[in-house]
Amino acid sequence: YLWQFIAVIVCIVVTAYATIQSSTFTRDLVDVYIAGIQKGTKTMGDLANAMIPLGCVLALGVAASYIRQRLMVSVGQGTMLKIPALFPHMESLPIRYFDTHSHGDIMSIYTNDVDTLRQLISQSIPEIINSAISVVMVFFAMLNNSWIMTILSLILLTFQMLASAKLAKLSGKHFVAQQANLGRVNGFIEEMMTGQKVVKVFCHEEKAIEQFDELNEQLRTSSHEANRWANTLGPINNNLGHISYVICAMVGSALSIATGGTLMSTGRLVAFLTLNRSFSQPISQITQQLNSIIMALAGAERVFNLLDEAP
Repeated sequence: YLWQFIAVIVCIVVTAYATIQSSTFTRDLVDVYIAGIQKGTKTMGDLANAMIPLGCVLALGVAASYIRQRLMVSVGQGTMLKIPALFPHMESLPIRYFDTHSHGDIMSIYTNDVDTLRQLISQSIPEIINSAISVVMVFFAMLNNSWIMTILSLILLTFQMLASAKLAKLSGKHFVAQQANLGRVNGFIEEMMTGQKVVKVFCHEEKAIEQFDELNEQLRTSSHEANRWANTLGPINNNLGHISYVICAMVGSALSIATGGTLMSTGRLVAFLTLNRSFSQPISQITQQLNSIIMALAGAERVFNLLDEAP
């Protein structure tokens, strides 16, 4: 799906460009058109004429976003279609493989692990590329508005990234454990249900329940820890983004008043604050996708381990 993926990247660039154009237009809206209308140098007709090209760019951005989503659905589902080639490979494996791996664990590869791989390809990777391109483009747009405020934003962003990296590391190891424990639980259930007669003949019911409780508790613990750290990531990033916005608003306002609007006009400040939100938001999106990527990589490892088995 090389060409589809290249088309997706082009669509991402177009969407990011349209988003930035809408943010930077607020500078001209306030400084040129609203101020000009108050002074009598501009009319509402001039403003309407300026908004027509902006509307075209935004429409192009919407179309690019729609095409990107459609293409990624095709890529994701197409990948799922090709992954079942695992099954013919599995049929060629020696009996030894099935004696050393529970059937439920093998089934878990086809359901849970393959699905996390599809999610990685269709959602996580495009989202990270989208966020990375947006960050770069927004950074240059911020520099164009004010290099002083851009440095301040970068300093505040450093704290956000450090917090995100710490939390992603804590949740990542538990997501890996969750995938492994899920396979063990599925394998145990399948084994006990298939061998139900043998379990009853040897009065193994109580022992089976104890073993299930132990495996299930391991899964519950790893899942709880993984989601506990992952779910705190979003709120922490959002609040750090709000703090960055408020600090930039205060410093920008003080700079505008102190310099009489030469270094920071009202329009530049409004545009910069919009860009500041656009700058911190992709960072939050990237960190939120890290957990999905870690979980998908854990599932991919199990898929490729099956493929690596010699026929």
